[in-house]
Amino acid sequence: MAKDYILSLDQGTTSSRAMLFDKRGNVFFKAQQEIKCFFPHDGWVEQDPIDIWLSILYVINDVLAKCNLTYDDIDSIGLTNQRETTVIWDKKTGMPVYNAIVWQSRQSVKYCNDWRNYEKIVHEKTGLIINPYFSASKIRFILDNIPNGQARAENGELMFGTIDTWIMYKLSKHHIFKTDVTNASRTMLFNINTLSYDDELLNLFNIPKCMLPEVCPSSHIFGYAEALRSDLVIAGVAGDQQAALFGQNCFNEGESKNTYGTGCFMLMNVGEKPIYSKNGLITTIAWQLDNKVIYALEGSVFIGGASVQWLRDQMRMIKNASESENYANKVNSDLGVYVVPAFVGLGAPYWDDECRGAVFGLTRGTQKEHFIRATLNSIALQSKDVMKTMERDSKKKIKVLKVDGGATANSYLMQYQSNILKTKILLPFCLETTALGAAYLAGLCTGFWKNLEEIKNVHRYQKEYFPTFDNKTIKEIDRKRHNAIKATRIFK
Repeated sequence: MAKDYILSLDQGTTSSRAMLFDKRGNVFFKAQQEIKCFFPHDGWVEQDPIDIWLSILYVINDVLAKCNLTYDDIDSIGLTNQRETTVIWDKKTGMPVYNAIVWQSRQSVKYCNDWRNYEKIVHEKTGLIINPYFSASKIRFILDNIPNGQARAENGELMFGTIDTWIMYKLSKHHIFKTDVTNASRTMLFNINTLSYDDELLNLFNIPKCMLPEVCPSSHIFGYAEALRSDLVIAGVAGDQQAALFGQNCFNEGESKNTYGTGCFMLMNVGEKPIYSKNGLITTIAWQLDNKVIYALEGSVFIGGASVQWLRDQMRMIKNASESENYANKVNSDLGVYVVPAFVGLGAPYWDDECRGAVFGLTRGTQKEHFIRATLNSIALQSKDVMKTMERDSKKKIKVLKVDGGATANSYLMQYQSNILKTKILLPFCLETTALGAAYLAGLCTGFWKNLEEIKNVHRYQKEYFPTFDNKTIKEIDRKRHNAIKATRIFK
C-alpha cells in the first residue's frame, strides 16, 4: 500500500501541532492544541510534561480523524520541538519528577552567575554562552530542588531530555532514549566540534552522563512509535529553529531565515565549519545528514509574537492577534512611542537577564493604536539587531531574508521589517516551515524524497516584500532604539 504522507509533529512553546505533508510539500491536514504555561515566580516559566505528551496524542488522533486516514497511509514521523526546555523523569515509572522548565525561564540565573569564570571554555566547546536559556543550568536547578536529586541521577534512576527526547520516549513505550545533534547542541553539555557530550563540562556542572540521551543525526531511524503502531518509524528530528532553516531550503552557505513565533530566531547557514561570534550570537548545529554536519549562526529574540499575546491577554487592547495589524494601520505613525519588550530579559546580542520591559515616548495624544503599532515595530527592531550582528560575524551581507512563523501573517510587520532592514523578504507558500523541515528530514531518511534537489523543486514562495524607507528615516529609528535600549538596561 502506498504511504502518501509524512506525519510531522511540532511541539512548540504555546501549542502542539500535527500535520500531514504530501510529496509536494503541501499541508494536507493539521490539528492543534494549546499548552498551558505556569509562572510560579517572576521570570519563571514552566509546563506540565504530561500535558505536553497528552497534547501530542490528541493532535495525532485529531488530524487522522479529520482526514479519514490510518497509520497505513503514513510513511514516517518527523518531530520538531521547542528547544532547551528541560524534562527530567524517573526511569522506573516514566513520570516527571518536576515540571518542564521552559527555554524562556530565568529561574536558574544563579547557577549561570556562579559559572561566569568558565565562559570562554563553554563558548569554545559548545558555541553557546553561559545563560539560563540553555539546558545545563535547568538540569542543575531540578537536581538541586527535588529530594536526593543528585544521588538519584548518579544512581541511574533519572533521565533527562529536551522535548524531542521526552516525546519519543513516550511514543515508543519507553524504548527510545535518544535526541538529535541540533537539540543536543542546545544543552551546553555537547561539544559541537567532537559531536559528543563533553566530560569536562559534565564535571564542571556536576551532571551525570548516564542521565543523558544518545545523540543521533537529524535524519535517522530513531525507532518506532509503538504507542501508535509497531512499525511506524520516527525518522527525522530537529529543534524547531533548525527545522525551520531546513524547511526554508537554506541549504547553501550564507542563506538565512527568521522565524516569528513566541520569540524570534534568526539563523544563517555558515557551512561545514563553525563560525564563532565575537558579538553575542551563538554557534549551533543546523543539521546532520549522514556524516555531514552543517553549522549555523543564531540570534534569539526572547519576546516576539509573545508581545502580541501580551497585548491581547494582559493589556486587553485586542481580542485576537490578527486585530493588531488592523489597529496598526489605523494610524500613520507610532507617534514617537517606543516599546522594549524585555519581559524576561534581552537576548542576542545583549544577553541581559536582569533588565525588564519599558515604554518610551508616551504623551496625552497616545492612543492604543500607537501603542499596538509600536509593539509590532519592536519585534522587527529586535530582529534588526540580530541581523546586523550576524552580518558582522559572518562577513556576509544578507540580501534576502526568508521568513516564517505565525506573525508573518501580519503584513504590516513584514513590510516594516523589510523597510528597516533594507532587505527583500520572502514569505513561503507553506508557512509551517518548522513542521515541513522535520518532514523533509524524515522523508529523506526513508526515501520519501530522494535528495535535496527534489525538495528544492517543490518549494514555493507566495509573497515578496521590498524596502521603502530612506536612509534618513532608518537612521532616526536606529538612534531612538539605541537610546531606549540604553535606558532600559540602566533601569534595574
